[in-house]
Amino acid sequence: MPSGQQARAQAAAITPGRRSSEPEAATPAERVRALFGGHRLSPAQRRIAQFLIDHLTEAAFLSITELAERVGVSQPSVTRFAASLGFSGYPALREALQPIALSAVAGVPDEGEAEGRLRNELQSAVDAEIENLTALRRVFADPDRILDIGRELARSVPLTVLGLRISVSLAEYFAYAARRIHPDVRVVTRGGSVAYDGLLQAREAGGTWVLAFAMPRHAKETLAVVRAARAAGLRVALITDLALGPLVDEADVVFTAGTGSRLVFDSYAAPGVLSAAILQAMADADPERTQLRLEKYEQAAEQHAFFLDE
Repeated sequence: MPSGQQARAQAAAITPGRRSSEPEAATPAERVRALFGGHRLSPAQRRIAQFLIDHLTEAAFLSITELAERVGVSQPSVTRFAASLGFSGYPALREALQPIALSAVAGVPDEGEAEGRLRNELQSAVDAEIENLTALRRVFADPDRILDIGRELARSVPLTVLGLRISVSLAEYFAYAARRIHPDVRVVTRGGSVAYDGLLQAREAGGTWVLAFAMPRHAKETLAVVRAARAAGLRVALITDLALGPLVDEADVVFTAGTGSRLVFDSYAAPGVLSAAILQAMADADPERTQLRLEKYEQAAEQHAFFLDE
């Protein structure tokens, strides 16, 4: 009889191209990010984009002079930013942003509800994570990108998983689970020359991909290691909370999942679910190998009594 984990691996197989029948509207922030998607932005332009995302309801009604002053860039920089997105100028960009900003205002809870939420910061933190998971659910409406990267990571032998500083925990979780279904998973949790050695060895052994985690605060050494991976001939799939920035620019494939930031330390519900979805896609990519490896693991677990009887 298959173990619970084996049964879940089979039952949870992701169906290619199956889309949710429930239409789900994008959030205002997602609609703004969509305006920037596919455009390569300079550092100054990324600052403008991030300001528009973070302060949408205010920024959409600022003049070009006011926006430039708030962001700390020149007015020509704002004009070039709008043009790089395909708009005739800043007024056209502002005209596109204003309906999105108004929809964000319309979606704000009334004063009584807001006060109720503020009474308990722990509940507010959970509410924020629910919003992150809801946004991720919309991404999963089309599972094809998840399935594609699952196949690529499954084929990369060895597979390198990168996570530095606060991202170590996510990388270790992913690698621990991936070793159940993949023959050679290597974890890089230290930067500098140690990371470079690991990347070079993985490439020489035939590896083709690195899965990198980059959670706030985003470490400069993560960017350095990602660039080193690309220089070594490895492709990079990035799981991060960022929509823009140098880390996103350097990666071959990017999956964005929001982090909870209401408490002293961030929480990672959405990145954790995203990681589990990619693991499922890896399992789906080679079901025979998955089944064989899970069976062998269960035999070893039984032989050596890894777990308590339940």
